[in-house]
Amino acid sequence: MSNVAVVGSQWGDEGKGKIVDWLSERADVVVRFQGGHNAGHTLVIDGEVYKLSLLPSGIVRKGKMSIIGNGVVVDPWALLAEMDRLREQGVELTPDNLKISENAALILPLHGEVDRAREAAAKGDAKIGTTGRGIGPAYEDKVGRRAIRICDLADPDFLKERVDALLLHHNALLRGLNQPEIDGAGVVEKLLEIAPKILPFVDVVWQRLEECRKTDKRVLFEGAQGAMLDVDHGTYPFVTSSNTISGQASAGSGVGPSSVGYVLGITKAYTTRVGSGPFPTELFDDVGQRLGERGHEFGTVTGRQRRCGWFDAVMVRQACKVGGITGIALTKLDVLDGFKELKVCVGYRIDGEEFDHLPSLPSKQAKVEPIYETLEGWDDSTYGARSWADLPATAIKYIRRIEELIDVPVALLSTSPERDDTILVQDPFHPKS
Repeated sequence: MSNVAVVGSQWGDEGKGKIVDWLSERADVVVRFQGGHNAGHTLVIDGEVYKLSLLPSGIVRKGKMSIIGNGVVVDPWALLAEMDRLREQGVELTPDNLKISENAALILPLHGEVDRAREAAAKGDAKIGTTGRGIGPAYEDKVGRRAIRICDLADPDFLKERVDALLLHHNALLRGLNQPEIDGAGVVEKLLEIAPKILPFVDVVWQRLEECRKTDKRVLFEGAQGAMLDVDHGTYPFVTSSNTISGQASAGSGVGPSSVGYVLGITKAYTTRVGSGPFPTELFDDVGQRLGERGHEFGTVTGRQRRCGWFDAVMVRQACKVGGITGIALTKLDVLDGFKELKVCVGYRIDGEEFDHLPSLPSKQAKVEPIYETLEGWDDSTYGARSWADLPATAIKYIRRIEELIDVPVALLSTSPERDDTILVQDPFHPKS
């Protein structure tokens, strides 16, 4: 038996929600280990649609413990609003089934103000395409040792000191952006008001996970975004503000690397991206529009339309190597139904030179020309297929070619948003079976 970490292998939006839900039914504990409420999962269970941003996907399953790890930046107001929405849908949330790491950093309203002010001040290509929810500034405060952490809510005097130190930095920044300064007393008042609603859920998460290890509980580590948005390994600076690869599952939850187990990379059968930044296989024609319409490519959190393009095997292979991905879950294969031919990017060309990886230098990333291999498409529907026998032969060839190009096998195949429309090739919780 193995624990499982679920990560995105592209730019996020690969369909992690359904896969995590599918796995969470068989897990005992689900841990969210990075990111903030700028990411979203949509779960469809027995016809009921659940939209999650901060809460782990296991929260909608009875009898599961859900954990928000220290690697997450938590907007307490957004968290309580999300909890209220789920309660209205009949989901039980108590300190018994939801635990928040005591050392997780908080996102404050001022972080969103700073985020939006900076993005508004940026010009042209300097705009990142941030959601404006304060994720970046909150992570900056964390590494700058200015952050307000959840445990600070339990000590009003210490909290006031921390807020004063935080505003020494942020008010100077806001002055430079010609924005109004923030009143510290108001920030403290809001935090103390919300503290009694949050503190009952706070726990020493690393100890809970150590107990799980000793009692052989199955743990599912849930990431947000995708590998190419990783702050170190993604298309910097057009990235998120945290590490999104599987190594963060360890640091962001408080367990050793050996406890992470099988790494499942969620991989869309084509490619999408939200926001600014390089996108080698992006399509601006009718094909790109068709992919977006058939795939319903709009962000769960922001509603922003996603940019669409052909499958980029170079990028996914790089994500698999950097992120230690054991197997992939290939999603949205059905969106490709009816295409006469499909293209897969097998290499890059930059100024006449061929590359088998995406260079880190932004000026080179901006010049990438994809080298395509053309594959035969299929007319038959793959929607709802639950076995290899249900798939057209050319669809199977497409899958096998992707496996060859990224050097990682397909462990799961998703053929619709419904959780049961899944072909299991290798069980991540029992990888040797």
